Amino acid sequence: MRVLDGAISPSAEEYLSWLSVERGRSANTLAAYRSDLVHYEAALAARGRTPLDADREDLERYVAELRAEGRSAASVARAVSTLRGLHRFLVDEGTAANDPTADLETGRIPARLPKALPEDAVARVLEGVSGDDAIARRDRALLELLYATGARVSEALGLNLTDLAGCDGLVRLYGKGSKERLVPLGSHAARALARWLEPQGRDVLAPERWRRKGDAEAVFLNTRGSRLSRQSAFSIVRSRGEAVGVELGPHSLRHSCATHMLAHGADVRVVQELLGHASVTTTQLYTKVTSDHLRAAYEAAHPRARAPAGG
Repeated sequence: MRVLDGAISPSAEEYLSWLSVERGRSANTLAAYRSDLVHYEAALAARGRTPLDADREDLERYVAELRAEGRSAASVARAVSTLRGLHRFLVDEGTAANDPTADLETGRIPARLPKALPEDAVARVLEGVSGDDAIARRDRALLELLYATGARVSEALGLNLTDLAGCDGLVRLYGKGSKERLVPLGSHAARALARWLEPQGRDVLAPERWRRKGDAEAVFLNTRGSRLSRQSAFSIVRSRGEAVGVELGPHSLRHSCATHMLAHGADVRVVQELLGHASVTTTQLYTKVTSDHLRAAYEAAHPRARAPAGG
C-alpha cells in the first residue's frame, strides 16, 4: 500500500473519527495525531506493511528510526502514544487480532513544568495597557480575562456575549471536548470587560454588516469586525508583553493564574476546576512550581536556611 502525502488508511481515518466523536478531541490534537499516523504508515508502506499486519518488530524498527532522525525522547514517546491508541482501537473493533504496542517501551515523557511570570510582571503587563481607544480596551479586557480565569486562549476567543450574560460575576467557558465550566471573573477583569463592551469599545469595531455567521455574538473582534483569531490573539499577548519588557507566550497568563493562586493558598482541586483539567495530576505540576518558589524564597530570607560558609 502506497501512502500519499497527508493520506492515511481507512482504519486510521476511523480511529480519528472515533477520537473526534467519542472522545471529543480538539481539531489541533487530531491534526497532530494525523501527522503521526501519516509518518507511521509511510514507514510501514516502505516495507510493504500496514497497521493491520504490523508486528512488534515493525514497531521497534519504527521507534529506532524516529530516534535516528534525532527526535527527542518526549517526541518519540508522544508519537508512539498515538500508535498505541490506534492499535488498541483496531483490536477493540475486531479489525486486528493483536496489539504490537502492548509491551513496547519508549521511556517516560518528562513532566514539563509550566512557566509562570512573577506577580509584579503580570501587573506590569496589565497596567501597561491603559489607553481609552477601542483596541486598548479590547486588549486590556482580553489580558485581564486570561489572567483572572486561567482560560486557554482558544476558550477566550470562543466566548459569545451570551456567555457573559446572567452569570452573576461568572463567565461560561467551553474547554476541550466542548466541556462547559463556569469560572469567576474577578473585579478587575469584570471592569475591563465592561469598558470593552461600552459603545466606545466593541461597537467601534463592529461592522454595519457581519461577514460571517456567529461573529455578531463574538466577545472579541478584530479591526475588520470578525471574531479575533488565535494568531491575532497571540500577537496581542506577545506585543503587549514586549511593550513593558516582559516575555509572554500563548499560555503565560494561564500558567501564572494557576501558580499564583496555589502560592496564595488555593486548593489544588479548585484550581483544577478553574483550569478545566480532566486530571488533578496535570494541575499538580503547578504545585511543584510553587514549591520551588517557596524553597528559593525561604533560602534567601531565613537566617538559618543554609549551612555556614566553610562548614
